[in-house]
Amino acid sequence: MFDKLRQIEERYQDLSRRLSDPQVIGQPAEYARTAKAASELAEVVQKFDDYKTLLARISEARHIVAEDTDREMREMAQAEVEVLTARQAALEEELRTLLLPRDPNDQKNVFVEIRAGAGGDEAGLFAADLARMYAKYAESQRWKVEVMDSHPTGVGGFKEIILFVQGRGAWSRMKFERGVHRVQRVPATESSGRIHTSTVTVAVLPEAEDVDIKVEEKDIRVDVYRSSGPGGQGVNTTDSAVRLTHLPTGLVVTCQDERSQIKNRAKALRVLKARLLERAQEEQAAAIAADRRSQVGTGERSERIRTYNFPQGRLSDHRIGLTLHRLPAVMEGDLDEIVDALTAWDQGRKLAETTA
Repeated sequence: MFDKLRQIEERYQDLSRRLSDPQVIGQPAEYARTAKAASELAEVVQKFDDYKTLLARISEARHIVAEDTDREMREMAQAEVEVLTARQAALEEELRTLLLPRDPNDQKNVFVEIRAGAGGDEAGLFAADLARMYAKYAESQRWKVEVMDSHPTGVGGFKEIILFVQGRGAWSRMKFERGVHRVQRVPATESSGRIHTSTVTVAVLPEAEDVDIKVEEKDIRVDVYRSSGPGGQGVNTTDSAVRLTHLPTGLVVTCQDERSQIKNRAKALRVLKARLLERAQEEQAAAIAADRRSQVGTGERSERIRTYNFPQGRLSDHRIGLTLHRLPAVMEGDLDEIVDALTAWDQGRKLAETTA
């Protein structure tokens, strides 16, 4: 680990020198790339500096314990050694975590696809609740949210709704939401007060950049048709809805939210690229190790990840055994405690894999 840290330190020093080089300063694109590379290493280098300072303090305290003739000074130094040694162990754990391979998608924008599963109208209503929850969470993170496509039910829910969440770190925080979300509650239409169980499937896809996925025009079939559902007279009487079919894979994406066929086509193409990127990444992960997941929940959307029990005000995340008794706050977008716990769990798994 320490050899790797010293290499990172040398690389950071080299990048810092380049940022002072007039030739680099005179090239905005090169300067930006260099500054970005340096900023990505800055936290590790600072933590390594803290660690080296701590080791020096421990060495000094131990010297006092071994050499000083004053008993009170020796006792004080011994107490300091114990405190600093505990801090050393914590710092080493932090450094190991910082050295873990970074998810290349972490800073990307994401598409959040929410689909009603088992449970009829109640599943559709909960799909709408989850869409609202994620929109509230995005607002708390100062991210932007755009509805890419939606298929409403007649009772205020959604058969499917696709959100585009734009903001720094969106993937790193949202990727743990992938999977089957189960809700237990009394539907508004239930006169006898019986608790129903319904499910909603959530897929989270990183936005594909042009450098990630190339889609040839010849590989896409474009169909246009009249939009259905709410949207106003203009939407329903023109062929503004768009269906894209990616011929090599058979993937189909529709979009009907905009009045403009051109805008619907552009939105659908962005969703298609994201799905193709996810497909390519899953195939790559499977080729490397068929029995290991490279991301939490990847390829296992049928797996129930979380239960929302409304009568008891309880949320349970089954992957990490986390139970919270503040469901109303969660449904208002207060997801940080859950996401932080899942992030720590994921880092722990990766640490175990690197040391195995």
